[in-house]
Amino acid sequence: MAHQAEYTITTMCRVLGVSPSGFHAWKSREPSNRAIEDARLLKRIHAIHKRSRGTYGAPRIHAELREEHGIRIGKKRVARLMREAGLRGVCRRKFITTTKRAQRARPAPDLVNRDFNAEGPDRLWVADITYVPTRAGFCFLAVVVDVFSRRVVGWAMESHMETSLVLNALSMAIQQRQPKEVIHHSDQGCQYTSIEFGARCRKAGVRPSMGTVADCYDNAMCESFFATLECELLDRYRYDNHSQAMSSVFEYIEGWYNPHRRHSSLDYRSPIRYEKQHQQRREADAN
Repeated sequence: MAHQAEYTITTMCRVLGVSPSGFHAWKSREPSNRAIEDARLLKRIHAIHKRSRGTYGAPRIHAELREEHGIRIGKKRVARLMREAGLRGVCRRKFITTTKRAQRARPAPDLVNRDFNAEGPDRLWVADITYVPTRAGFCFLAVVVDVFSRRVVGWAMESHMETSLVLNALSMAIQQRQPKEVIHHSDQGCQYTSIEFGARCRKAGVRPSMGTVADCYDNAMCESFFATLECELLDRYRYDNHSQAMSSVFEYIEGWYNPHRRHSSLDYRSPIRYEKQHQQRREADAN
């Protein structure tokens, strides 16, 4: 139909090996029930994809359709509709971390031994620092992540990597969660081995734990969060200054990642929803 102004229908049908009567029959035919349903599904897929800031691929959109809309369809159908509409998710890449070990540091013992499993919230936290580029120079982001739900329970951003950065992230986690004997696992960066950080942990009843040097497996969960942050936010925006970056990261963590972003490791539930469902099961078992 795009070349109808240049060629006659008869000529195009002859070139394509289609009869003119067959073409006119196809053109006047009502869309099938399948095509009508595909159009309805695609409208919802577009809305979910837009709500995810263009980050969701077929598996998470399928989960959203199933859970939020009660639509039972196959993942392959969702993938086909997205492919035909030119919709794609984003892919994570490895993020570069920035902590450095102090030469005379006395690290805390490793209380985790690579067993990054938790039976409930506030049993095990992992923490790390990374950078956020802006046109005015780097910002540095420190996070505390709950291993059970992948929820970012504490975070802080500054224009420096001094100990106060990780102290602020830890303080936010303690204030929000009020933990009892939670393990705080990090690498042996100088911020985490500092006297001030150790004192804050002792005061709050937090048990510091540190992995071995240059072992990527010891902080894989934080690296995973940073990789997600990079591909879903930092790769897609450029910030003029630190204030813009901080505002954007705040909105991403508190407005999207914690309450809404679905995780394959949580059966495609968000961190907050996963915690709420865990609490509901506990209350039901208690009754």
